Amino acid sequence: MKKKILKRLTLLVAAIGMAFGFTVSDMTSAFADSATDAKQLVEKSKLTFDRFVGTKELGAFRDLLKKAKGVFISPQMLEGAFIFGVSGGSGVLVVRDSGAGSWNGPAFYTVGEVSFGFQAGGKASEVVMLAMTERGVHALLSPSVKLGADVGVAAGPVGAGASAATANISADILTFALSKGLYGGISLEGAVVAVRNEWNGAYYKKPGVTPTDILIRKDVNNPHSAKLIAAVSKAAGAAKQAVSETPKAAPAEGSAKHYEVRSGDSLYGIAKKHGTTVDELVKVNNIKDKKQIYPGQKLILPPGK
Repeated sequence: MKKKILKRLTLLVAAIGMAFGFTVSDMTSAFADSATDAKQLVEKSKLTFDRFVGTKELGAFRDLLKKAKGVFISPQMLEGAFIFGVSGGSGVLVVRDSGAGSWNGPAFYTVGEVSFGFQAGGKASEVVMLAMTERGVHALLSPSVKLGADVGVAAGPVGAGASAATANISADILTFALSKGLYGGISLEGAVVAVRNEWNGAYYKKPGVTPTDILIRKDVNNPHSAKLIAAVSKAAGAAKQAVSETPKAAPAEGSAKHYEVRSGDSLYGIAKKHGTTVDELVKVNNIKDKKQIYPGQKLILPPGK
C-alpha cells in the first residue's frame, strides 16, 4: 500500500514539473546544486567569522560575541544601487542553546534591500550580525524580517574605546562589516532578511525544514557544519559559563521576565496565567503567527506583569 502511494506521489510531482517545463531529473539536479551552494556558503562563512574574531580593531565585537544569542554571517554582501539597483546577499545563522551553552545550525537566509551609508555602488562587504536578545533571535526565525522595523538594529562599535561602549548598547541586533580592508559598524536598517527554504532543505536533505526545526528543535544535523560551529563555540566560549551561572532567583522588579513554553501551552493560557494579553505577548516577542509557539521557547513577559 505504501509503495503504491509513494509511486503515485512521484508521478504527481513529475506531472507538476512537466506542466511547468521541468522534469524530475531537473528538480533533482537543482536540489543537488542548492546543496553544493549551501556547503560553499558555510565554508566561506567560517573564513569570514575567523577574520572578524582575529582582527585587532574588533575588540568590542569579541566582547559582545560572548553575550550574543545568535550570529548571522554573510561572506559577501553586495551593494549595487548605482548600477542595477541590486543589493544584498546570502548568509547563515547559528544560535546558542540557552540551556547547554552550545551552538546550533546553520540555517540559510537571503538579505535584500541593503543600503550601505559609506559605500558607492558595486562594492562588496563581509557582514556579521550579532543577535543580542531573545527578541532578535525570534525575529530571525520568522520567514522574513525587516531590520529596524520588525526588530531593533544598530551599527556595532568599532575601534579604540569601543569596548567601553558595549555596556550601553540596547539594540536587538548589532551589525559589523569589512569593506575593502576596513572594518566598521554599519547600519542595515531597512534590509529584509528572508529564509532560504531551498538551501535549508537541500543542506539537511529534508525539504520543508524550517529555521526553528534546525536551530531550536534540533531536528536535523549536518556534520559538514562542524568546523563553523566549533569556531563560533570557541570564540563565544566564555558565554557558556555565564549562562550556567545565571542566578535562578526572580528578576528584580521592572526587569524583563521570561516564561519557557511547555508542551500543550497556548498564548491565551500563558497570557491569562501571567496577567497579560495575547496581543501584548505577540507584540513584545515579535510573533508572526499566534499558533507557532513551541516547547522550550522563551517568551518575554510584558513589563510589570
